[in-house]
Amino acid sequence: MYRLVIVDDEVKILDGIAEIFPWHNIGFQVAARFTSARAALKYLEQERADVVMTDISMPDMDGLELTEQLKKYPDLIVVLFSSYHDYEYMRSAIKLEIMDYLLKPINYEDLLVCFENIKETLDSRMAVEEEKPLSYYEEIISRVDEYLQENYRRGNLTGAAETVGLSPNYLSKIYKEKSGIGFWESLNKIRMEKAGELLRNPEYKSYEIAYYVGYDNPKNFARAFKSYHHVSPREYRNGIRGKE
Repeated sequence: MYRLVIVDDEVKILDGIAEIFPWHNIGFQVAARFTSARAALKYLEQERADVVMTDISMPDMDGLELTEQLKKYPDLIVVLFSSYHDYEYMRSAIKLEIMDYLLKPINYEDLLVCFENIKETLDSRMAVEEEKPLSYYEEIISRVDEYLQENYRRGNLTGAAETVGLSPNYLSKIYKEKSGIGFWESLNKIRMEKAGELLRNPEYKSYEIAYYVGYDNPKNFARAFKSYHHVSPREYRNGIRGKE
């Protein structure tokens, strides 16, 4: 699955794009969604993504400025969308060499065609990259990272070790050596980033989010969240950011 990040300061539109369109059917997963362009930029400084789909008109940083900032990631594909039919916006977007420009309300067929074209581009890149086989350790790290992304709720070192056919102790050692981050630290990072994403949606209760990211005790979740983000889940939901 290719990783997609969506940015729009209008929560209903953001959630609609993320949840209603059948992304998985065409080979994409919504890795993260943001109502703030600056928050999205911070995320992309630490996390890999294949495509960013962003609105143009946003209060903290508009989509054109965000796109300009993202040019430091040459492989990242950008799609802009906006309710503006102004030619100047389109001309600016074209200069930034974006993949496509969609108008709100976004037409289902237009979105489908756009991302089918993007998938063809990404598939072509992948075919070239696949000609270069991963080293033994690169393959191990890649498989463990995939395991963590798919099993962050109940994943553990023993399960990851079984996936790659190594002992837990040995996997823990080489994962830290080769990736530069400990196994449990990596798992916690995924859980806390996912929790932050869910807290931006007011429909989810804090205790529901705690369970969703692997905590049976909401108090333990709150402590872990504050340790990672430097603010409580309630403060984060209210727009207070520590790490960002």
